[in-house]
Amino acid sequence: MAIPQHIAIILDGNGRWAKSKGMPRNYGHVRGAKNLEVICEDAYNMGIKYLTVYLFSTENWKRSKDEVDALMRLFRSYTKTCIRTARDNNMKVRVLGDPSALAPDLQESLKKLVESSKDNTGLNFQIAINYGSRDEIVRAVRKVAEDCLDGKRSPEAITEDVFSDYLDTAGVPDPDLLIRTSGEQRLSNYLMWQLAYTEFYFTEVPWPAFTKEDLQKAIDKYNSRERRYGGVKEE
Repeated sequence: MAIPQHIAIILDGNGRWAKSKGMPRNYGHVRGAKNLEVICEDAYNMGIKYLTVYLFSTENWKRSKDEVDALMRLFRSYTKTCIRTARDNNMKVRVLGDPSALAPDLQESLKKLVESSKDNTGLNFQIAINYGSRDEIVRAVRKVAEDCLDGKRSPEAITEDVFSDYLDTAGVPDPDLLIRTSGEQRLSNYLMWQLAYTEFYFTEVPWPAFTKEDLQKAIDKYNSRERRYGGVKEE
């Protein structure tokens, strides 16, 4: 069985899962964060080299202030926990997105997380926070334009590979498999450049309830497909 080198996940369904339990949405986010720690370990033990997760999109700022504030508190706590987890599990962490809109203390924690784990050789764990694929591409285009104006690049020299080096994921292989939990079947402005030839897997299971067995099921489905660059729907 082939293990995908790189899996990207859209962690969906925290709020709906909590509601189904008669709990507030924030409870779902807390349980989802705890489950992420478990799945990171499972992914590494299964032989996955890169795991990229969508924590907070550029569109998520439109949610209620109470929910956004609760998420930011959770990210502060999660980042501190992740520093210990990365150290204990030899995990290398990278942050995708534009952190400038985040609170200064959270920006600093994210920098510390990345810096403290940069020499680790285990799972490559990428956190997409204040991330939007359109925003990423626009930021990359600006960098390309600046380099062309400064004479560092010529427009004729801009290839797909060169442009990829301007993205947040520079140097990282594109995902082999995208998993989206909780039944939705859309990209939600996530890694649109990188997912051009990725297999998609959609499951009804909400993220807090997603287990190693569900991850294995996604990988099994991935292995049952011929690489035709299409989507994979859970049976």
